[in-house]
Amino acid sequence: MGTLGRAIFTVGKWIRGTGQAMDRLGSTLQGGRRVEEQLSRHRTIMEIYGKEPKVHRDVFVAPSAAVIGDVEIGHGSSIWYGSILRGDVNSIHIGSGTNIQDNSLVHVSKSNISGKVLPTIIGSNVTVGHSAVLHACTIEDEAFVGMGATLLDGVVVEKHSMVGAGSLVKQNTRIPSGEVWVGNPAKFLRKLTEEEIAFIAQSATNYINLAQVHAAENAKSFDEIELEKMLRKKYAHKDEEYDSMLGVVREIPPELILPDNILPHSAQKAVAR
Repeated sequence: MGTLGRAIFTVGKWIRGTGQAMDRLGSTLQGGRRVEEQLSRHRTIMEIYGKEPKVHRDVFVAPSAAVIGDVEIGHGSSIWYGSILRGDVNSIHIGSGTNIQDNSLVHVSKSNISGKVLPTIIGSNVTVGHSAVLHACTIEDEAFVGMGATLLDGVVVEKHSMVGAGSLVKQNTRIPSGEVWVGNPAKFLRKLTEEEIAFIAQSATNYINLAQVHAAENAKSFDEIELEKMLRKKYAHKDEEYDSMLGVVREIPPELILPDNILPHSAQKAVAR
């Protein structure tokens, strides 16, 4: 940094210091009525122990999600709002086209009771439903984990198999290909149908497409968002019945109000409300 650079840096430091001092003074004057806004320290992608996540450039990671440490995510996958992938004491590997839906948790184990080192490995085109917990387990390609399911250390979910919503899969359980397991603890229920196997593949495709829409929306600037809001308001279709369901009352300019004798049905409708 040259002399000019150091001077600019010093001036910037003074200005920032002045702003902080003014904020403290204003807060003191406001006393107990003041409202202090804290800066959010949330990081969507975070390095830990010198290991930084490797996320393919077309992966959608929602702003409120957290991908931490030794995590690798393949192309076309999506990590949805509120989900946490914590690869701190071991690694997490996710293939391509897989979706980890909202509020899910993926963690690992440095070693379990038997001394095994257990990362979490999730294959390609896997669907993991909302609020699932995956801990040091393996899920093979095109498998399906239902909402709120919990998979414990050493679990293996084979290709084209399904874990039902809310199920608890005990440690070291292997779910064979083509089977549906449900319950707490999870047990074999039945075989998957061909239609259900096709649904698993279609679910992954649907989420790949949906993630692209969310990624585009999240990439918009503040000005773009405000412009769209203005255009929607300007060109929105005003429907009386819809508004009444929402409890919205819109003022109608006097020049647009027709005499009762022209539209008696509308007049009666208004009186009835």
